[in-house]
Amino acid sequence: MPDQGIKFPLSDVVVLPDGSGINKAYVDIIMQEEIPVLCVSQSSKKTRLMPFKVLYDNNNVFWEQGKGWDYFFTEDALEKLKERFDNKPGAWNEKKPKASKKTAKKADPKEDDVEELEVVKGYGSEYRNFVEMTTEEKIECLNNNKKRLNNLLTQKDKNEKKVTEALVDTAKDAALINHAALEEAIRLADDEAKKLTQELVDSTHEMVRSSAQLMSEDIFNNDLMNTLVEKSNGTIVQHMTRVYLNGVAFLSYYNNLVSKSSAIQKLRISFATKYREYYHSLLPHLDADDVILERVFFGGMRAITPDLYFKWAVGFLIHDIGKAAAVEYHEGESSYDRNIVIDHVKQGYKSIMTKTNYPMEASLITGYHHEYYGDAAGYGYFRAYLQQYRKQNPDAKQDYCITYELEPILDYQALAYFPAKILEIIDVYDSVTDPNRVYRKSMSPEDALTMMREEFIEKHLKIDPILFDIFDSFIREKQARQG
Repeated sequence: MPDQGIKFPLSDVVVLPDGSGINKAYVDIIMQEEIPVLCVSQSSKKTRLMPFKVLYDNNNVFWEQGKGWDYFFTEDALEKLKERFDNKPGAWNEKKPKASKKTAKKADPKEDDVEELEVVKGYGSEYRNFVEMTTEEKIECLNNNKKRLNNLLTQKDKNEKKVTEALVDTAKDAALINHAALEEAIRLADDEAKKLTQELVDSTHEMVRSSAQLMSEDIFNNDLMNTLVEKSNGTIVQHMTRVYLNGVAFLSYYNNLVSKSSAIQKLRISFATKYREYYHSLLPHLDADDVILERVFFGGMRAITPDLYFKWAVGFLIHDIGKAAAVEYHEGESSYDRNIVIDHVKQGYKSIMTKTNYPMEASLITGYHHEYYGDAAGYGYFRAYLQQYRKQNPDAKQDYCITYELEPILDYQALAYFPAKILEIIDVYDSVTDPNRVYRKSMSPEDALTMMREEFIEKHLKIDPILFDIFDSFIREKQARQG
């Protein structure tokens, strides 16, 4: 084979710059474009081009294995890949990799130690126990936790401490199990991954159903968060569990509120003076007088059906299972990289969509809960899809702000998906009140609510005003009961 010119070690391209893992987005495009790999024999120095997919399907880290071959991209192959990714956030290294005729160095054992520390920091010291479980053992753990919750549900006089510990333990375990399962699934072809995770998804849904039913009996349980801190030393899993517990409790609070006939009527009465200006800015093509409560909520504001309630609860639980432990997700100092954060969130959502059988309702929550009504501070797939739809249909307008059902968001009749807008609020609130916050002092509930109203509604309309007011009432009532 003729000399291929400048060669670039494959690991410089497909491994994320921070070393946290493989860039699945690039791997997907490499396979779609059928970009070949230049294989160089370590002994004879003979070269040959091989399809990346063949090598990758056989071993998804084949470039690390050595075994007589070094792997490269030619300059033409790299240019083709870079052309496809000029506008792709996150992982593309703006500085062109240095030419080399050697493979990347083996990972330093010290780097492995650092990676392990990051995993422990993010997911806790017990995470490895779940990673080492077989799929059957993971399912058995979820089913045992469901039985534990169901036993408590049947008890007339419940022990509050036992209920609290059970809710925390089972939610935390489910978050860790699902994260570990997804890490395994992303290494498999889509069909094989879905087959592997099907029963686990079903068991998670059943466990969440029992958990949500038990939690609905005491939505103002103030010991949940303190117990969580005692039960876990992982910052990411604590966040995931807190968001799930607060999210389910808030859904119950919302349902209790809107089920009262007077609550929605009060909103209608105050809508023009209190809310219309916000929503008219989102629906500027409508006459201001036509922007009413029924324009905010597609089909009218109403209570959540049990079927949606449980599907959304699953979405709250898994909303961050695609997170990488080594990435700083909340704004801080030099370790925070917005592009890497966006890329990881998108890839996590894509993995959940393609590698698992979670219901579409739960999957959309994971990918759409950073949209912020299209504000520049937000990110996600929906804004890109909506922009493309508007280009193809320049006369089409969105006449509603929020939908409870899937069809209006998938058909671009509404601007946002109800559970994703709920999760936006809870996610921000949890981030700024997080007791593990590193770069900034943790906010009190009062300060957090004030800041969110000013920064996320008044200055820039990111979160939903009506849903935030209901959440504000929920937190204040919870604090009053605690005091």
